[in-house]
Amino acid sequence: MAIVENFILKNSNQAISPHNIVRINDLPLVAKRIADGFLQGLQSSRQRGLGIEFNQYRAYEVGDELSRIDWKLFARSDRYFVREAERESEIDVWFLLDSSRSMLQSNKLKYAKTLIASLSYLVQNQGDEFGFIGLSSDKLSFVEKGNGQKHWHKLLLALNDVQAGQYFPPLDMLKNHLAQLQRPSIVFLISDFYQQENEIIQFLSQMNRSRSEVVALRLYSKQDEEFSISTENRNSMIRFKDLETEEELLVSASSVKNNYEKNYTVFLDNLNNSFSELGIESSSLDIEKPMTHAFRFYLNKRLRNR
Repeated sequence: MAIVENFILKNSNQAISPHNIVRINDLPLVAKRIADGFLQGLQSSRQRGLGIEFNQYRAYEVGDELSRIDWKLFARSDRYFVREAERESEIDVWFLLDSSRSMLQSNKLKYAKTLIASLSYLVQNQGDEFGFIGLSSDKLSFVEKGNGQKHWHKLLLALNDVQAGQYFPPLDMLKNHLAQLQRPSIVFLISDFYQQENEIIQFLSQMNRSRSEVVALRLYSKQDEEFSISTENRNSMIRFKDLETEEELLVSASSVKNNYEKNYTVFLDNLNNSFSELGIESSSLDIEKPMTHAFRFYLNKRLRNR
């Protein structure tokens, strides 16, 4: 804990980098630091958004976030007051996490957990209800919808317990959970969208028939986009292993690079076409870059659903 606290204090005005997300294990501290840093950035640039325009003050109560205290007002009055945002209409927000084995590549699963923890922290600050479903064939993790800080901590415990399963679960495993999404909701599915038999798109097609507004957040890394081969290995054989099926394939390094890049382009085109046909908004997030884009995406969605 001392290492984490020291890191937070030294970087009080900076966002935590994706590199440091991987090595810091205190999920609540990291999530709050990332989300608060984003909100402070919005306030300093005077952009309108949820929880940014304050219309009243109230006396500080035990349990309130220290970041909400108006210290300038304290200096004038010698009393603690917290800023309250103008209340907007409430809406459910669901976070769905693909925890299949391919998400272990390049620490995508840990990045996804931190992203959900940070986004849900923003959501609970708005007073909205939120829930969580972890999706793998080995085990489904479920946190019913709720609100407030205690519920956020419950979600964090569930996130910490999520382990990568073998592959994305079949529809039969998910029917009861789909029923949870019938009330108007914003549903975020965080995944790398690697699939065996189009199972993720089939799941989205079922969910899109409900009253929920679905957002697909695709995680990727430099390793996904580039097939790097060192000079000494260009004429050698490379063994590929599918993380989900564990199938192995021995290929020539010199011949596979171009094929890989072409197939990856086809994969992206097909995926984006599927999103378009289903009317699903999507965004690709580089896990080596800060999460700012995802936060702005959420705030824009939330403002449209006021």
